Amino acid sequence: MQIVEGGLEDIRVTGTRRLNPKYVRSRLAIATTKPLNRFKLLEALQLLQLNPLIQNLSAELSAGSRPETSLLEVRVTEADSLRTELFADNGRVPSVGSFRRGIDFRQANLFGIGDGLNLKYTNTEGSNAFDLSYTVPFNPRNGTFTLASGFIDTNVVEPPFDRIDITGDSFYLELSSRQPIIQTPTRELALGLTLSRQQSQTKIGGEEIPISPGADEDGETKVSAIRFFQEYTQRSPQQVFALRSQFSLGVGLFDATINSDPPDSRFFSWRGQGQYVRQLAPDMLFVLRSDLQFASETLVPLEQIGIGGFQSVRGYRQDQLLTDNGWFTSAEVRLPVLRAKDIEGVLQVVPFVDFGLGWNGSDNPDPDPNSLVGVGLGLQWQMGDRLNARLDYGIPLTDVDSRNRTWQDNGWYFSVNYSPF
Repeated sequence: MQIVEGGLEDIRVTGTRRLNPKYVRSRLAIATTKPLNRFKLLEALQLLQLNPLIQNLSAELSAGSRPETSLLEVRVTEADSLRTELFADNGRVPSVGSFRRGIDFRQANLFGIGDGLNLKYTNTEGSNAFDLSYTVPFNPRNGTFTLASGFIDTNVVEPPFDRIDITGDSFYLELSSRQPIIQTPTRELALGLTLSRQQSQTKIGGEEIPISPGADEDGETKVSAIRFFQEYTQRSPQQVFALRSQFSLGVGLFDATINSDPPDSRFFSWRGQGQYVRQLAPDMLFVLRSDLQFASETLVPLEQIGIGGFQSVRGYRQDQLLTDNGWFTSAEVRLPVLRAKDIEGVLQVVPFVDFGLGWNGSDNPDPDPNSLVGVGLGLQWQMGDRLNARLDYGIPLTDVDSRNRTWQDNGWYFSVNYSPF
């Protein structure tokens, strides 16, 4: 009696246009080693089906040229990898103009190897920002390298500070590596490392003046940091649960800002973020979000956590609290009130409650008040993947000094995202 291990003779991939067939073949090959396990193969096919580069796929396993081998034929229908999004909202800090507009261009398969390019331009009355990132996979287990960079120039336009010509510019550069270590159709755990560099400078009337905490005599703040992050996602047809943790270690390398007293580039902090989304009924969702940061010492403003405003505690202006440590949580229910099936449209009423708390290290006093509570109601219109528009009204339950000058100060927030193609 002879026992022969079954294996694959070949993996044939058809139907690809822009995507290199090797991208699909390599991700199936790691699940089809001898002896051939059909459950592992099915899981690999399910993972490919979840890949945003693939719209649909079908597979057929047939007999090979030898009795102990099989032939796997995979037919792929690619998803559109090009996406352009126009957006507008009032989520910027009022000092540089709260009304923000911009364009976001993404090509998720630039050279056919699953590499992605992202270009983004954002503008307000007193700021211009440009962000660029490029991501390339380096193994068939979806490990990636990402190079990201961006700059922003600002001009304070909020009275009465607009009279003294306060300008600023900042720049960042990041090199990241991310590797999933557990990856199934319902779960993913990934680890990553980021090397980052941030620089900012402020001027008054064209003169370099250190008005930002931790800045040197030329008004510059330079931060070099090593960041270790962990990401976990669990999904089912009814819910999605996502967590992200990041440890940041500031170092004094590459001419980073070093002061005799903090804050400077030497720090240690941890930031944790989480989101839970549960489908209660068709188009009815419960959404819970949270963001938490702890720091071992006083931080420069580039590393602090902002609490209040758009996508934070509504009812207050953006970054009402800017502190070393902070906690934010938000809960909302999206209730459908109108459906337009012909255009894939749904209108939702969204009651929400937000809470935030911020505090500083021992060297700096805490803001007063240091907690924010807001409740309110939103209205959201969604039309497939093309259009999402939302208007929120937040009622502040904590008394703070407010100028009542902007929409944010009066509790109003809006966002519009439109993808023409």
